[in-house]
Formats: sequence, structure tokens, C-alpha cells
Amino acid sequence: MAGRPLIGISTYLEAGARWGVWELAAALLPVGYPRLVQRAGGLAAMLPPDAPGHAAEAVARLDGLVIAGGPDVEPVHYGAEREPRTGPPAPERDAWELALIDAALAAGIPLLGICRGMQLLNVAVGGTLVQHIEGHAEVVGAFGWHTVKPVPGTLYAGVVPEETSVPTYHHQAVDRLGTGLLESAHAPDGTVEAVELPSSDWVLGVQWHPEMGEDLRVVRGLVEAAGA
Repeated sequence: MAGRPLIGISTYLEAGARWGVWELAAALLPVGYPRLVQRAGGLAAMLPPDAPGHAAEAVARLDGLVIAGGPDVEPVHYGAEREPRTGPPAPERDAWELALIDAALAAGIPLLGICRGMQLLNVAVGGTLVQHIEGHAEVVGAFGWHTVKPVPGTLYAGVVPEETSVPTYHHQAVDRLGTGLLESAHAPDGTVEAVELPSSDWVLGVQWHPEMGEDLRVVRGLVEAAGA
């Protein structure tokens, strides 16, 4: 293909955001996400929540897709009751991003899920989540760091073959793997830190936040696959 691959990134939908004299409803995204795609060689396009029926049309115009981090996935999507420490729902994001994932898998375009995005990928293919774990978001509003170890022979290990330290902030995690998914990295406590779909050309989810670090390899892998 000619030019840089176009990578769509899902966004937040917030009831109020402030800039200048204005405070209005906003579709927004931490700048680390588009900058990471740009630094990895892609063109970044923000995808605010839309009607789920429009997801296939949106995906058809993309070369790759990132499902960004954000609020907890509504437990109804994986057949569970809400637990007390699960955060408030984001129904527009859940519906839109699940539709985007389904459309990307159907179209066969490269897909990267980041934190919530990895969890939603697992849910989209029939998996479940642990609604609260300790030790992966130690200070409210501040990213921590811990090591992740790749599983040899996986897509992730091919991109990042060594154990690395990654920026992390989450309190939920993969429980039962969705259909066809493979664990491809783990934290020291055994938490699943990356999953992938071997039956697809390039589908990966990471539990950490590469947009908060300097290692471009995961997103560069997405961009290179999108440009192939």
C-alpha cells in the first residue's frame, strides 16, 4: 500500500470536558495514543462512539484498529453480576467497541487492544473477567511499573522477545479465555498480561499501557502488519 497505514483508535465519551471558557460533552482521548501510533509510523484517526451498526463501514476504511483503555466493561457482557468495586458503566463505548472488534475480526484487519481493549477483546470472543485484583493500580491516578514475561513462540514474543518492564494501571483482568485466544505474556503474579488470536494474521491484546512508555515495538508491529 502507498503511504502510512491509517489506524483507528476508539475514544472516550465524557459528559463534560473543559477547554478555554467551554465545558461541553466531548469525545476525547489521552494524547499518548495518537502520538504512539504516529511515532510507530501510522496515521491516527479517532473513532468516537457511534451506532454499532456503523462499525463495519468504519473498519472498512481503516488499515488497523486500536481499542483504547478506559472504564470497566459492563459485567452483563460476560454474564456476570456487578461487584461492588466495578466502576460505573460506559454503555456507548461498550456497544461501539464490541461492534468494532467484531467488524475488525470479520474483515481480518490488524487489531490491538490496550488494557480495557484487551479485556473487551476477551469478552467479545466469549471470555470472562475478574472484576477486581490487587497490586496493579497501587496509587490512584498514577501509573505503576512491573515486568511482563512473554510466552515463547507467540506473536507477542516475536515482537518483544525478552522480559520487559511496562507501565500499568488496572484493577480487572482476564479470567476465562475467550474462544481461540492464547495467553502470550504474564505478570510475576501470574496475571495474564497479553492475549492473541493465532487464527488471525495480527490480533493482540496487552493489559498494560504502551502509550505511557517509550517502547514502540507493540504498536510498530500493528502498524507494520497494517501496511503489509
